[in-house]
Amino acid sequence: MPNETLRRQIVVEAARLVANRQDDDYFRVIRKAARRVCAGRVPRADLPSPRELHAELQRASVRLDEGLAPTPYLFDPLFVFDESDADDSFESAVDRFAVYRALLLPLSQVHLSRKSHPERDALYHSLQVYVLGRDELPYDEEFQTAALLHDVGKGIDPKDHVGAALDALDGFITDRTAWLIEHHDDAHRLRERTLGSRARRRLQATEDFETLELLADCDRRGRVVGMQVPDVEDALEQIRQLASSDE
Repeated sequence: MPNETLRRQIVVEAARLVANRQDDDYFRVIRKAARRVCAGRVPRADLPSPRELHAELQRASVRLDEGLAPTPYLFDPLFVFDESDADDSFESAVDRFAVYRALLLPLSQVHLSRKSHPERDALYHSLQVYVLGRDELPYDEEFQTAALLHDVGKGIDPKDHVGAALDALDGFITDRTAWLIEHHDDAHRLRERTLGSRARRRLQATEDFETLELLADCDRRGRVVGMQVPDVEDALEQIRQLASSDE
């Protein structure tokens, strides 16, 4: 039976490491936190999932949104914050682009089917889809964000990558971006004629149906060996700049 107390201690320490910008790769930071909490080997069942770490950071973010003090344990006790700087420092720790980065980087270790994905790793694929989406709709930040993040769930739960992505991104993407990610596989099934008639009619009646089809098209085309793509930092910076220009 999993040791829930130990699991809780690990997720708290992992959240503190992320908040203090010591690491932003959720998988790596969980292992690092486990080593700090326990001197010996930690059973796999006692390791919190990336979803649990995300939820812990989300709870702290909600405290800020409600005007409450930031969760104290998230800050390094050896580092003294100015009261005027504390909220800004914490908000940067749960900045949406930091979350995006943390979810994207593990995709470099997710190897896809060679038959359907000759480009092989999920990060390279995601960056290709982003580039294609950016070229198609250069001023649509929500669409570009969906293109970049549509497969981040594969680094969390390959059996339910869409659900995992939506859970991990909850609170960090718009409803429209979430809808595009949620239904991009439906758009593939529609093209393959495997989507049920009721679901097809419901999908086709939505305002963003054509945009969803475009995302699925970019997803299909973003599977090329040797395509030039930006790195994660550059892609995120481009989206950040686009978001700033829309404000």
